[in-house]
Amino acid sequence: MNMQTKIESIEPRSQVEVHLPDGQVLSGPRGTVAGEFLKVAADKRPAPVVAAIVNGELHELTLPIQMESNLSAVTMADADGARIYRRSLTFLLEVAFSALFPDARLLIDHSVASGGYYCHIQGHPPLSQNEMDDLEKKMRSLVKADLPFERFLYPLNEAVAYFEKQNYPDKVRLLAYRHKDYVTLYKLAGHLDYHHGYMVPSTGYLAWFNLLNTNGGFTLRFPQRSAPTHLLPMPEYPKLLATFRQYGEWLERLGIDNVGALNDAISAGRTREVILVSEALHEQNIASIAGQIADRSNQVRMILISGPSSSGKTTFSRRLAIQLLALGFSPFALELDNYFVDRDKNPKDENGQYDFEALEALNLGQLAEHLQLLVAGKTVQLPRYNFKEGRQEQGDLIQLREDQIIILEGIHGLNPRLIPASLGKRAFRVYVSCLTQINLDRHNRVSTTDTRLIRRIVRDANERGYSAAQTIQRWESVGRGEGRNIFPYQENADVMFNSALVYELSAMVRLAEPLLRQVPFGKKEYIEAKRLLAFLEWFLPVDTELIPDNSLIREFIGGSILKDFKIWKA
Repeated sequence: MNMQTKIESIEPRSQVEVHLPDGQVLSGPRGTVAGEFLKVAADKRPAPVVAAIVNGELHELTLPIQMESNLSAVTMADADGARIYRRSLTFLLEVAFSALFPDARLLIDHSVASGGYYCHIQGHPPLSQNEMDDLEKKMRSLVKADLPFERFLYPLNEAVAYFEKQNYPDKVRLLAYRHKDYVTLYKLAGHLDYHHGYMVPSTGYLAWFNLLNTNGGFTLRFPQRSAPTHLLPMPEYPKLLATFRQYGEWLERLGIDNVGALNDAISAGRTREVILVSEALHEQNIASIAGQIADRSNQVRMILISGPSSSGKTTFSRRLAIQLLALGFSPFALELDNYFVDRDKNPKDENGQYDFEALEALNLGQLAEHLQLLVAGKTVQLPRYNFKEGRQEQGDLIQLREDQIIILEGIHGLNPRLIPASLGKRAFRVYVSCLTQINLDRHNRVSTTDTRLIRRIVRDANERGYSAAQTIQRWESVGRGEGRNIFPYQENADVMFNSALVYELSAMVRLAEPLLRQVPFGKKEYIEAKRLLAFLEWFLPVDTELIPDNSLIREFIGGSILKDFKIWKA
């Protein structure tokens, strides 16, 4: 006999249940904020909790729980948690700075590898040490007061009017291209502003930071995810800083130092001009690097090129080779991948998996011997790596002429252990990275890592058939490898090439958006895809047909004339 299920209308219970990832179920009054539930097991977590995932969506800790929900913590050791902490800390700095220097402009510039944002100011001389100390004291007093970050939804026209009154033209320009008719603003200590993304509940969460004078500006230092409650030592980075500043100054001269200004240029029909000038800057810089190598041709016999994923190293290497050919030099590409050790000798990581990015995955002794012979003009039997079999085989028999320069491209290019010290003076080292300098506005920076990730999502879909979810899933591991093998050695470079193009995210919008929208709700990667989609909404698209076929960005969007270009071999 079938029993009919009894369904009836009832009043909602006063209590609500939340389910934690470990299977624990908590009950509390309906409307209790997510942060209160997460405090119950806070001592079991490796880092401070700064946000929550509620039913598959990222939320602030202040979200009221109104129905039965799955709830998990987001800590400062997580990518989203680190971004929320840093964004909140930036707003704290902004409020303190505005209180002490009301007539000056604070600009959040770029990230620092050891954990920090380089900042500079306009309308005021560089801060003295006393002024810096006062600014940090003001920030700490706001932290001690544990003031709330208040969140408001403003009608777009009211927000624009407010920023016009506050003399924030960069924010007014940005909001002019807002698709929605509202915008989320945050208030702290009476100071109202737009910040792209969520905040911590209150200033009391922001215990770990300091300020450090840096080359005419200062660095707002914060913890890295690997050590979420400690500040790591900050090394000197003069070459990277100079490269960032050079590009930033160029953008200021072009009149496109924020996304609103870029959108204005596109809207005004200046897309072709922006693209051509950006590409000309790349060509000028590559030609300059080739010239520096030519000037040292009596000494330099090899070029070592390194940089993080999706920096455009391949296109850069080929365009550099073309410039060297134009100067009468004959480059020879030596492929580092052919020097992998046999698979059974490959080192393993902490999880017992093969670590193909470890320096020891290369046969360094064999590489050193071959480089010394090649530089000496001797004949060398090069290896060829059989990736299917996981072992070396015999490759080409090579003897270089005196006018030939070896080009070695790989993640270990700047590691001093890659080549023998005796060859160090014969090498010219180049660091290639996408050092994005254009920001949403003066307080909302565009992450260089996000730009590279969007490049990779588009390229992986075009060339490897990967979904955006697959690329996002791998990105965390890619970042860890860069932190170990690339970033610590970037200042070893003789020159740095900034592969960023001011218009590139506008070129990526129509290509990346449909890929990101295919990431299913419920997958871990959905939250990251949603974040990137919200970020890309700020950019007006440009016609990719206007992009030259030798552009570095063609390596990612397709259509590069350099894809099949081979550096001539002996």
